[in-house]
Amino acid sequence: MTEETPGFDEKPDVPSGATPDDAEPKDAPSSEGASPAGDAAAAQVAGLTAQLDQVRTALGERTADLQRLQAEYQNYRRRVERDRVVVKEIAIASLLTELLPVLDDIGRAREHGELVGGFKSVAESLETVAAKMGLQQFGKEGEPFDPTIHEALMHSYAPDVTETTCVAILQPGYRFGERNLRPARVAVAEPQPGAQAPEPGDAADGKESGGPEEG
Repeated sequence: MTEETPGFDEKPDVPSGATPDDAEPKDAPSSEGASPAGDAAAAQVAGLTAQLDQVRTALGERTADLQRLQAEYQNYRRRVERDRVVVKEIAIASLLTELLPVLDDIGRAREHGELVGGFKSVAESLETVAAKMGLQQFGKEGEPFDPTIHEALMHSYAPDVTETTCVAILQPGYRFGERNLRPARVAVAEPQPGAQAPEPGDAADGKESGGPEEG
């Protein structure tokens, strides 16, 4: 009777002519089978990258278009607002220009003492409203003549002026903002032809020379 040695297992039968390694299963994939899968994954990544670049380019173009449209809209709003202000100024200037003859009549009535009673209240209210709308009166006696804001209707010479001067305001001028609605109509005086301004000390010399001679 033969005794079995403990700790040793029986080996499976191996066909004749075969090594023990041939009996083990081969689970590891070969390197030749993994190459097509890697190429497919790389191609897919490249395609996704190209699509992403296209999306980024399109997004940049749409963003630029949106910014350009926004800038054009802002310019349009500013232009419309500017035109609205200009149209409003033109309308107010036209209205005030139509009121100038009425204001002239009020001024003449005031000079002649006829601005009394209810007519005085109405006239003063009209002048107040015109001033609130931006109407400004200009033109004063004694100021230098300026052809851009004055219109000379009368001309004379005066010994006491050194330059062309407004000596009388026949009709006041009016402006609205930067617009001159009407020039001030004035009478002007110029220095006497050939007159020279007296030099300091001439008066004293003349007084001494003009005195009685001692006999």
